[in-house]
Amino acid sequence: MTTFTPTRRVVLGGGLAAAALVTTARNAGAAPETWGWVRSTLARMSLEEKVNQLFVQNVYGSTATTADDRNLPLYGVRTPAEVVQKYHLGGVIYFAWTDSVQNPPQIAGLSNGLQWAALTQRSRARVPLSISTDSEQGIVTRVGPPATQFPGSMALGAGRSTDDARTAARITGAELRAMGITTNFAPDADVNVNPLNPVIGTRSFSSDPQLAASMVAAQVAGFQQDAGISCTAKHFPGHGDTATDSHVAFPIITHTRQQWEEIDAPPFRAAIAGGIDVIMTAHLSFPALDDSGDPATLSRIVLTDVLRGELGCQGVIITDSLAMQGVRDLYGDAEVAVRALSAGADQLLMTPAMDEAYAAVLAAIRSGRIPARDLDAKVTRMLEMKGRRGLDRHPCVDPRALSAVVGTPEHLAAADAITARTTTLVRNDGGALPLAVAGTTVLVTGYGVTTTATLAAGLARSGAVTTVLSTGSSPTDSVVAAAVTAAQGQEVIVVTTYKAWNTAVVDPRAGQQRLVTALRATRKPVVVVAVGDAYDIAYLADAPTYFTTYSSSPVALTAAARVITGEVAPTGTLPVDIPVAGDPSRVLYPFGHGLGY
Repeated sequence: MTTFTPTRRVVLGGGLAAAALVTTARNAGAAPETWGWVRSTLARMSLEEKVNQLFVQNVYGSTATTADDRNLPLYGVRTPAEVVQKYHLGGVIYFAWTDSVQNPPQIAGLSNGLQWAALTQRSRARVPLSISTDSEQGIVTRVGPPATQFPGSMALGAGRSTDDARTAARITGAELRAMGITTNFAPDADVNVNPLNPVIGTRSFSSDPQLAASMVAAQVAGFQQDAGISCTAKHFPGHGDTATDSHVAFPIITHTRQQWEEIDAPPFRAAIAGGIDVIMTAHLSFPALDDSGDPATLSRIVLTDVLRGELGCQGVIITDSLAMQGVRDLYGDAEVAVRALSAGADQLLMTPAMDEAYAAVLAAIRSGRIPARDLDAKVTRMLEMKGRRGLDRHPCVDPRALSAVVGTPEHLAAADAITARTTTLVRNDGGALPLAVAGTTVLVTGYGVTTTATLAAGLARSGAVTTVLSTGSSPTDSVVAAAVTAAQGQEVIVVTTYKAWNTAVVDPRAGQQRLVTALRATRKPVVVVAVGDAYDIAYLADAPTYFTTYSSSPVALTAAARVITGEVAPTGTLPVDIPVAGDPSRVLYPFGHGLGY
């Protein structure tokens, strides 16, 4: 990066712009001392430093000083600290695949090291990082045990308790903050009205817009008011009705404008009304809002006219990952960055071409394609968010305090209790459940090595004599035959399924369906436990006993074992309609259905 020495005119202009833009901080409820910090910091920043604040990047390495050659092709340097200092980044994002997320002490150490790198670089304005991750709970969980685990959004929707949703967010948020993570890219505000959605599914609270909106509002309060971290509603304008995954292709949402108002918009409206810090964009086309063919991420109509103008969003708008195919099909990576900012985005997440994107954005500002005032407005919103979450005063964390926050007995007990209220019994023909399993031989088979083992361990704690055989997500005929053989001599069979509907789409004779049918043919009691979404029952017509946990996390499987044995009665109700297989116009089990003991 070249060094920029601001003239007196630029400094004064920046100060005046900051004074005008600091009203954003006031309107968002920031403390008075934050207003001054935002104004003074913006005035000290060079043009280049303002541009750098627009980028949130992944970095490779478990510590700030870990040399990792995977950083070289992206950034030209080896360590995470060097990346932060070279680019004066606005933020970083953590993943397990970047080695950022291993255990709480490691995460806290990395966070502190990166903040130190940001605050000791050569600059007149040393700005703390926004450190982020995706912790939606359930299927999208970056930090595993000993951090407290929850079954995820759709499970909370089944539980119907906004108090539980808020508590789950408070606990997750507090534990993330103790590790130095200051922004969570959650909750998912999509309304999953498409049962064949390959990318959202259980990440959504419900197919009902009002239930989804109430849960989103509760989690915003839990993350921000209770835990004190920023959270993010995603993926605007709504990713709930697609059969295409935007990671690998370009979805098109065919909702009318009225359908968008009634289905997709309510959770985002609720999040904005709750003062959410961040909204994340979706890489999809929504012709009813903008018929240009561009993804929403690059649409000024969607981001500026609708999100800011109509919905009144005052917070930060961040793109979804710019490495996803859904946003890269039409333009090069550098042009995508410029178009996203021109559309109204404030931050660019994970551009795969940092140098090219930075140069393109800088050129766009110098040419006036992106007005300087717009740049100041974007940086002001980001500074204000950081100040609101205390990063101007306390950017680092105390690793010695981790054990008092992360995975405490109180947090784990709360997670167990909340999860127990989410399991939904959909079918119980003949009243097979609950089962008295003490001394009973039980085959636990089906999807997932860890899944089947954890469920079997839960049943064993109630006295069952268990045999475990994992068959995977697409069992072959020979694997199905092995499961039937293993069932011989067993008194009860418990079989787990995961997105059996997805394999049915590919092959109507797909393995998970054949497995359940073959096990039913043994004439032994068969209990089917869907450890993902609830839709599998539509493809398992011969399953007389079926319930769903919405999650394969250990906390959900422990609850499932307790439901099977009757230690806990199922109280969850379906947060979605389950349609008849192949005919979405007909409902097999309706929203709100749920059996008890």
